[in-house]
Formats: sequence, C-alpha cells, structure tokens
Amino acid sequence: MKLEIFSDVICPWCYVGQARLEQALAARPAAQPQITWMPYQLDSSVPEEGRDRREYLLEKFGDVSHFDHAKKQLEQIGRSVGIDFQFDAIQRTPNTRRAHLLIARARRESPAHEAAMSVRLFRAYFTEGLDIGDPEVLCRLAADTGLTAEAGRAALVDEELSREVTSLQDLVRRWNISGVPTFVFDRRFAFSGAQPLEVFLRALDS
Repeated sequence: MKLEIFSDVICPWCYVGQARLEQALAARPAAQPQITWMPYQLDSSVPEEGRDRREYLLEKFGDVSHFDHAKKQLEQIGRSVGIDFQFDAIQRTPNTRRAHLLIARARRESPAHEAAMSVRLFRAYFTEGLDIGDPEVLCRLAADTGLTAEAGRAALVDEELSREVTSLQDLVRRWNISGVPTFVFDRRFAFSGAQPLEVFLRALDS
C-alpha cells in the first residue's frame, strides 16, 4: 500500500494524525505501507525569517485568546497519543519551506529517516518551541535524525531538491487538497483530519 500524507510541521492536528497513524501501524504490524510525507505550507506568505508568533496571530485572527479552548483540547488529545504540546513555548511562526526541504533530503536516505525527520520537526516546534525556520536549528535537527549537519545545510540550498518539493506541492492544487493532514491511500481514497484510531485501522485493512 502506498500512503501519501500531506502535512505541515506547524500544524498541530498533523502531529496528532502522525501519532494516530503510528498507533494504527503498531496495531497492524503486517501492514507496511510505503509512506511519503508530502509538503504543504499552511501559510507560504510568512517571510523566510519567520514572524513573531503573537504578532502573527493577532494580525491573522485578531484575538489570541480565541485559541485558548482549542489549545486545551489539543493538549488533552496530545497526552492521549504521547504528545507534549507546549504552545506557550512557541515564540516564532516560521516559513516551513526549509523544513520541507529537510524532510525531502531525509527521504533520499530511507523511509525511516524521512519519518524520523518529520517527527523530530514536530517535536522541536510543538514541545521544545524551536524556530524550525532557522537554518542552524534545522542543521542540528538533521544531526539528531542521522544526517550530518553538513548534509542538512546543503539540503537547504539544493536546487534539485527545491524543484522536487515544488513539484510535490503542485499536487495540492491538482488534487484539490484544501486542508491538512490529508492521508491518500493508493491514490484510491483519502481522508482529512486527525481521525480516530478506528478510521486509520479501517484504511489499513482495506
């Protein structure tokens, strides 16, 4: 089975979806889908250097407190799947283009490297509050997941890799994907959102 996951590393529901997928795979050890993490940018207009998170939220939504209930809900759901959301630790909203380049570079090593890089970026942002748009931060995270810092740094300026990410991002428009996470199974059926575990199990059993 081929599984393509459209996701952004600053999307909390994408992180929850990843964790639920891992639970489903643990419950179905015979299912070994070929997984590709597809790049999706929630807001590609964020400048390359990122934005102060509070200022960004105020400008985009007008009222930061509007998200208090959602944060509490996500923190509770996160605990149920082993995620330690620390929203107050996040100081910057990054442009995630570089992070997607790093995931694509990890994919060249192996699916395991790609998955590890995706999870490491989620944890860096949502638990550690790191600026995952900062090249130096990304190089350290690359080293954490089996790449060298030098390989990570090269990936951020690799034109071939950039074209690859752009090509994958074009599928978002062509397939009319309007939200993340979106899980596409064998290009036959798909679902969006961090669905309950039972939904993932049914998809793996199909």
